[in-house]
Formats: sequence, structure tokens, C-alpha cells
Amino acid sequence: MNDFSEKTHDVEKKVKCHDCGALLRFDPGVSSLACEYCGAKNDISEEMKPVEVEEIDFETFINNAVAQADTMDVATVKCDNCGASTSLRPNVTSDACPFCDTPLIIRGGSVSHIIRPKYMLPFSIDKKKSLELFSEWIHQLWFAPNALKKTAKNDRLRGLYIPYWTYDSETVTSYSGMRGTHYYVTETYTVNGQTQTRSVRRTSWSPASGTVYGKFDDVLINASNSLPEKYVNELEPWDLHQLTGFNEQFISGFVSEQYQLGVKEAFEKAKDRMDPPIRALIRSDIGGDEQQILSLDTQYNAVTFKHILLPIWLSAYKYKDKVYRFMINGRTGEVQGERPYSAWKITFLVLGILAVIGAGIYIYQQTK
Repeated sequence: MNDFSEKTHDVEKKVKCHDCGALLRFDPGVSSLACEYCGAKNDISEEMKPVEVEEIDFETFINNAVAQADTMDVATVKCDNCGASTSLRPNVTSDACPFCDTPLIIRGGSVSHIIRPKYMLPFSIDKKKSLELFSEWIHQLWFAPNALKKTAKNDRLRGLYIPYWTYDSETVTSYSGMRGTHYYVTETYTVNGQTQTRSVRRTSWSPASGTVYGKFDDVLINASNSLPEKYVNELEPWDLHQLTGFNEQFISGFVSEQYQLGVKEAFEKAKDRMDPPIRALIRSDIGGDEQQILSLDTQYNAVTFKHILLPIWLSAYKYKDKVYRFMINGRTGEVQGERPYSAWKITFLVLGILAVIGAGIYIYQQTK
């Protein structure tokens, strides 16, 4: 169980060169920060090593530790269009929202008091490689507008750290249901005056009840509402066994989003993700050839959580007044995203098919 300290951390702490004091920027895939002014290598290999992860007790946190949580102040700017709150970049007076490509007019931003991330995965894939992966993915899309394919060449990918909660839990589920057992009967029928037989499957149902036990580790919940959940989930899996401690060095040069979903609310979503495996346990326990689950009641015990940041490369693209987002896992290179379709390309394909069919009919009629 964690001992929470009443400390507040400032995310605006800059990472400086140990030789000349210049601000440094993290480059994915390297173990040191290179100073562009004096060339000094600032070793960060120790900070990049996986650490032993400590979980926070959920009940203790919710009941009496929220006010004592390890927190930090984050300077953010909120997008008026999509509502995303992202960290401010130094000396920037205007920008575009990385989530919807809407122009942001920065008037000082605001400071949010949030729970400090405890762990993170630094970027391991750089922007150049991500652009290559993005371009490959786009050019594999059928009926994509030409303007979309140009997006892969305009260098609009942004590196972001997205907030996540992870949950561990031991579950105890009582259930009632029905077990279906297949059996076969012989039926007689007549075909053209001939009597024949066939075997027909039937199902016998009997009541079933019991208790199943589950154990869940690192149920991952996206704490952002700014990205389509379907595609964010498809960026998984993440190599969470490589988590490092939260370090401002890895944030340097990137944007981070403030979480929009709190610890308690996110746990409800974690329950939804645990539900299918729990139901699978129940069906296995019921046995038989078919199963019906009539009721279930789950207790979530020994619940713990942690707050982490995960890296993605993101491009927001507007097409016919609708925003489409493309995401790349900053660790594995997995590409996911929404995509528009080109109406004229589909129309030309249909017309081409009709033309081929028409030509075939014409040739057939001429050869008769």
C-alpha cells in the first residue's frame, strides 16, 4: 500500500544540458539527450530502464487519500472544438489542436492540478519511421481520397503522451444459468413415396449455478475522451513490462494530454473490459454443449491502480468538414485510424464494372 506525500510537482520543469544549460529535447530510440548547442551527450540510460512497479490501493485512495495524492501542476490549453486539454509548448502563441486540427489561439492557457503520472513508456519509434509506417498504411487503403494520401507527405504527425489508468483486481462471481446438452433423435420422413430416416439434434436444458474466480492484471483504460476508443484500443498491446518511472526528460519536445476520466469513473470502464473474460469463465464452469447465463454478481477485491503515460504519433485530417484521426503506437508502430472514402472513385469503379458487363453482353449477343 502506497504512502501518499503532500507534494506538488511542476511539469514545466525544463531538462537542461549538464554542460551549457541549454534546454534539451528527447529523441526516440536513443539513450541520451544530445545538446544542439554544445554537442554534449546527457546520459538518460538509467532513467530508461524498466522499474519495479508499485500499485496504489483503490479503496484507500477513493475513501481518504485523494487529497493527499502525489500531484502536479500542468499548464494546458483547451480546444474549444473537441475539448482536449494538452500541455503548452514553450514560447508558442498559436498552434493547431493535435486531436482535431482546429487552430488554437493561446492566451496564457490555464493551470490544472492533476494526479502525477507514476510511470510511462518513452517513444522508441521516431517521427521519420512513423511517417513511413503512416504512408504505407494510407497507400493500402482502397478508395481513399487523393488529398488524404498527400497527408502522409506533409509532416503533420505530432508526438503525444496519452494518459491511461491500469487496474488489477481479483474477482469473485456468483452466477445462475442453464446447461444445454445435445442429444439426437431419429425422425422418419417420406420422399417421393419412399420412407427415410434422419438423425436430428435436440438440446436438453438443466439449471446450473456456481462461483468463479478471476484475476486481472493491468486492465488498460484510456483516460482521454479526445480519441476514438475503438482505434485507441486496437493500438494494443503495449509492452507494459518495460514501464519506466515518470521523467520530464522524456516529455521534452512532445505534447502530453491531461486525463479527462478520473480514477473512479475509469474503473467502471475497467469492469466492462473484465466482463467478457468473466462470462467466459462462467460458461466454462457451466459446461455442457451450450450455456445460458441468467444472472451474475461480481465482487471486485484487492483492486489497485496506477497512472501512466503512453506514446502515440497522431495526425488529424479534415475532409468535407469531418475530422479523421490516425494513430501510431509509439513503441510498436501499430497503425490505426478512421478513414474517409472518395465518392468519385467508388462511382468510377461502379461505372467501370457496369461498362465491362455491358461490353460482355454486347460481345455475347454479336457472337450468337
